[in-house]
Parts: sequence; C-alpha cells; structure tokens
Amino acid sequence: MSTREPLLINRRRALQTGAGLALAGTGLPTLAQTGALPQLTVAIIGDGRTGIWATLRAGENSQRVESRLGTKVAFQPGFTASLPVMEAIKAAGVDFTFATATAVVNAAGAGVPIVPLAAFPLPGNTVDLLVKADSHIRSAADLKGKRIAHQNGTTGTYSLIKYLESGGLRLSDVQAVSLSGADAYTAFAQGSVDAWIHWQHAASLAQARLGDRVRTLPNVKTYDYAFYVARADVAEKHPQTVARLVRVIRDTQAAINKDPAGTVALWASQGGFAPDSLERKVFEKLIADRRLSESTATGLKPVDEAAAASTQDLADNFNALGVLPRRIDVRSFLLDSRFDAIKRVVANELAQA
Repeated sequence: MSTREPLLINRRRALQTGAGLALAGTGLPTLAQTGALPQLTVAIIGDGRTGIWATLRAGENSQRVESRLGTKVAFQPGFTASLPVMEAIKAAGVDFTFATATAVVNAAGAGVPIVPLAAFPLPGNTVDLLVKADSHIRSAADLKGKRIAHQNGTTGTYSLIKYLESGGLRLSDVQAVSLSGADAYTAFAQGSVDAWIHWQHAASLAQARLGDRVRTLPNVKTYDYAFYVARADVAEKHPQTVARLVRVIRDTQAAINKDPAGTVALWASQGGFAPDSLERKVFEKLIADRRLSESTATGLKPVDEAAAASTQDLADNFNALGVLPRRIDVRSFLLDSRFDAIKRVVANELAQA
C-alpha cells in the first residue's frame, strides 16, 4: 500500500487560509458516546490487497471488527493516497483514515475537519536511496549535481532533504526530478536519473527485480510520523468507537509482525499477489524486518510533542522549498487543547492489553 503522496490539496485555499483555519472545526467538548453509530466508513488507500485493512477485511475478521466496535464498518477503496481522503472527509464521505504527515499538514492548512486520534513514527528504514552498482556515488556529498528521482512533497523528499544535509548539501545542490513511483522506477532502470529515493514496498521490489545492478546508500533514514484521524463530528459523537478502532489497528499490526508467513499467505489468498511471486517474498521479508509503513503502528499513542514537532519540521522544510505556499502552524493544530478529551479516550483504550 502506497502511503506517501505529493502536496496536492488545494494550494490556493491553503494560501488564502494559512494557519488560521488550522484551528477551525468543532469545539470537541468533554466527550461522551452519543447513541449508536449506524456505520463507520473507513478509507482504503491503494488496492487494499495488503496491509492492516486487508487483514481486517479477510473472512471472519471483518465480523469480529464490527463486533468489537459495535457498528457496521464500510471500507471505501479507490484512494490513491491519503491526501484525496482529506477531501472525502470534508465532503463527509469518509469517517476514519490513515494519514501521512503531509496529508495532516495540508488538512490543517485547508481547514479540513479532522481530529488527530493517534500517531506513530514511521520505521526509520522504510525509505531507500538507490544507485547503480557501478556508480561512484557512495555518500550524500557525492550527490552534488546529480539527477535524483523523488516524489515531490513526500516522505521520500523529506528523507532526501535530511540525507543531503548530512553531506553539507541542500536540495538546490542536486537536480531533483519529481516522478511517481512507477515512472521513477523506469527512469532509474533506464539510467535517466543517477539515483532514486522511495519507500517500501516499492523500493525493495525494485531492488529484487534489478538484482546486482543496483545498491542502496547507507544511513538514509525516515524521520516523519503517520497518523490515524477521524472526521470531527464522528469523533465528537462517537469517541469510544473511533478510539477502539485505533486499538484494533494496533493489535492487528502486532499480530502481523509476529506472523510474516501467515500474513502473506492470507494476503495471497485474497489476491494480493501470486503464491510464489517475487512480490510475496519481498512482503514477507519486509514484515519480518518491520520495514513497512505500518510496521511500527504497534507504538500508536495519542499525538504528543515529538509527533507535533516532527510534523512541523516537515511542514517548514516544504514551505522553504516552495512546496507549501506559506507556513502552516501544524504543531499548534496537533496539540490544540480541543483534542484533549479524545486523547484521553484513546489513551484509555490503548492502555488495555
């Protein structure tokens, strides 16, 4: 499942509203569950054949989830990334979703009515920077002037910025070429770019396909957080339901991490990939190595200063690059006292084994 994306959400609106709308939305008073929720609509990013949602939708698992939540769950597939989900939330078409830091920044700037329920740091090694095996590039400093494929405004961009800094470089010191994952793979394989930075599983699958023709640069790290968010009115009226789903996600990811072979067998049975395919082998190793985006969702907890500060740093870097039209005070949004009540509900739910 692809979980990173460029900054696409209405830039004009963000420019007009800036940080002011980041604090717009409902008051979220002291929360108490209000009646029964007839249905919770959950966004599925990507094809839904792999990842937490694939596991939760499989066979009797779906009924178990609905039993734990006390409501019907409708999975809404077809989203290419979490940014388009923010527009669906604004249109009241989605109630709950995974969200990248990029999406949260954009949502805060554009006044999308979301409540940040919980966050977790992405795996520190979920991004790879690939070069050809015979390339003279060995470190960040060697990238000066080189053509590097990345998907603009994503986790890959943020990791690239930080990696270049370790070699005394800025993004302006390289030829950064913004390409989607598929186009970047083609450009890299054909030698049109000198390097390519991307996340899992695409990066590892590319390495498996290209074999000894490529290698990765050392010490390339991932720095940003990911989130689970709910539409504001749903979180206000049904805090226990959305908090319990956060717990279900945490527990499901823990089970995935403990059983890589069983997990890929389950995903394969649902059409995720062919039983003996290269993709299945790649996924099994990534699960075992805890390198998939949601591998660290076992550490889900209410948004804290670390998550807020990291996301603010990402936003400031993108603003400095011109990717964001103006500075967005996403830290104040994430730590707003309006969310204290729902944070307590989530914390209490996660405190249960």
